[in-house]
Amino acid sequence: MADIERETLVPADVTDSAGLSVAPSGPILGAEIGGLRIDGSIDAQMAAALRTLLLRYKVLFFRDLDLTHEQHLTLAKVWGDLEGHPVIKHVPGYPEILDIRGSEGRVEDNAGNQRFQTLDKWHADVTFRAAPSMGAVLRAREIPEIGGDTLWADAAAVYAGLPDDVKSRIAGLTATHDLLFDFGDRIAPEQRAAFAQDYPPQHHPIVRVHPETGEKVLFVNASFTSQIDGMDEAESAELLGYLLDRFKVPEYQVRFRWSANAVVIWDNRATQHYPVADYWPARRRMERVTIRGDIPV
Repeated sequence: MADIERETLVPADVTDSAGLSVAPSGPILGAEIGGLRIDGSIDAQMAAALRTLLLRYKVLFFRDLDLTHEQHLTLAKVWGDLEGHPVIKHVPGYPEILDIRGSEGRVEDNAGNQRFQTLDKWHADVTFRAAPSMGAVLRAREIPEIGGDTLWADAAAVYAGLPDDVKSRIAGLTATHDLLFDFGDRIAPEQRAAFAQDYPPQHHPIVRVHPETGEKVLFVNASFTSQIDGMDEAESAELLGYLLDRFKVPEYQVRFRWSANAVVIWDNRATQHYPVADYWPARRRMERVTIRGDIPV
């Protein structure tokens, strides 16, 4: 994938007609996009350009995009219907805008900060759902002066880089994705049984096919994938650990340093991300709108 000419996959007339500029952020994924303005609705030409760019670059970065809540929702709707979250709190009055806070209210001393940092994981969002999200639009509300970056990894490139024997080993297998595996400690003990009933574990293919690009994507993550189906505990832990470690390879990644009013859009079907918790005692607050997805195949 790295040897494909990126420019040939996004014709200049697609971006020029929409008034957008594109600066690739790395050789594998990511691009910084300029020229986006949202005045009321987003016209069909702009929407088509944004969808094309996201399929190509998988994560799009925008600077100085001071969105109102309504504009945030309008931008996300370019990709489809929206959804909330069963655990993360939302912005008052806007159930589809998640209020994502970092160490604020959760870390009071160095020991607490060390515990908070252990929560950092490479993950795709809400894979505990039968139909995990298609993507998300994340905007910065409050950021530290330094630190608090987010990294994304290309899950198709990760799969492509696997040895042939590993590809053969995981072909056709599924894995269990469980809400309580990651969010269990945020749910009161007396409520966990109800959450487990409302959001039962899902069994997704380890290798999914992206529904629009046809790429094969490695679809396990450290937050929600609890085990590989049909294997004993030791074998599952060994193989799953190996697969999860592949997302940590820098050659598959791009890193974004947040700035005031920055906005990032990513394809959750084709990437994983990692928010770096290196900023306490500074504060970091984000708002995320999540786009409904489809059942992985």
